[in-house]
Amino acid sequence: MANIASARKRARQAETNRQRNMATRSRFRTAVKKVLKAVRAGDKDGAASAYQAAVPVIDKTVTKGIIHANKAARHKSRLNARIRQM
Repeated sequence: MANIASARKRARQAETNRQRNMATRSRFRTAVKKVLKAVRAGDKDGAASAYQAAVPVIDKTVTKGIIHANKAARHKSRLNARIRQM
């Protein structure tokens, strides 16, 4: 454990940021899974609406610095391709 006050504060901040990052990443993964679940079920309207809900979540994950912009673009492109393929 850190002995210096600034290091203790840094450890507290790191834990807070870790929790926030985990929550954002979880929200991202859940949004993607909802789209995939609707695609597997064959529900095109449900998949499209889930995709529309997932896009802002994916973009916000990039804004927060959790994932890279190219990864977000790749996810959005692949999800959209699956929906169009239905």
